[in-house]
Amino acid sequence: MLSHRALLFCSIIPLQLYITIVHYSWDGNAFNNRGPPMSTIDKLIRRNRRYARSRWGASLGAAALDALRNYSKEFQFSAASGDLLLLDKSWYVTHSGLTRLAHRKRCAGVHVQPVPEFSDPAASRWAFRATVYKSRSCKGFVGYGDADPSNVSSLVRGAEMRVAETRAVNRALRKAYGIGICSVEERGSAASSVQAFGNSKKIPSQPAIGNHGGHKLRDRLCQIIRQHQLDPTLVKAYATDFCGTKALRDTTREQVENFVAHLTDWAEKDRSALLCQLNSYLEPKEGAA
Repeated sequence: MLSHRALLFCSIIPLQLYITIVHYSWDGNAFNNRGPPMSTIDKLIRRNRRYARSRWGASLGAAALDALRNYSKEFQFSAASGDLLLLDKSWYVTHSGLTRLAHRKRCAGVHVQPVPEFSDPAASRWAFRATVYKSRSCKGFVGYGDADPSNVSSLVRGAEMRVAETRAVNRALRKAYGIGICSVEERGSAASSVQAFGNSKKIPSQPAIGNHGGHKLRDRLCQIIRQHQLDPTLVKAYATDFCGTKALRDTTREQVENFVAHLTDWAEKDRSALLCQLNSYLEPKEGAA
């Protein structure tokens, strides 16, 4: 039979152990000199900022970062997941970002139908009407989308019907959920993004040599610029330097083909290094040392 002192000792040990555990838990939690625990939205904002800085670097400004914070907070868009893209220093939402948002909001459904009076299949001209229903009792938010060879990239020629449908769905989703920024798929032809290269007379219009699906050199440059989010003006400056000429109109077809192959390879292997190279062609601002 245990003595009175032994019973007292056994009763004290659990109490001390309990105090130790509670003290350790209180000192180790997030409230001790660290503020409240970081919310899911705060984590998303930080993750988006880190990704945006690593992806677009020099193109980011204070206004773009503020806008990114708002889109992260209000719509839970993830830049790393491809919900947002920065083009010409402006944010664009993607089709995948819009559909993920609709899924999070438990969208009841989307109804899409062609608009015959604005379509001409023979001319590859299509128009669609999309209606988004946020709930079973929702009357619907309507959006229209059109596409034809004049307002789509050469990369998607022949798929104008699908482009028109996607544009209609995007516009209806943006209306339904109050998204003021345009979607990437609603942008017109990307041909303007390579206009900075000029019309070189020494680059014939027939398809380029190599396994590029018959795309012309201009189309291949357009594809690289769009895919890797490059500044066409800086690419032009780099191309001139690479080819060793004063202007692109003085280059030969072989020189341009070599540059396109070089640019493609570098962009795929080390985009960050390529951006550093392109940024070296930025003109210094007035008043800069």
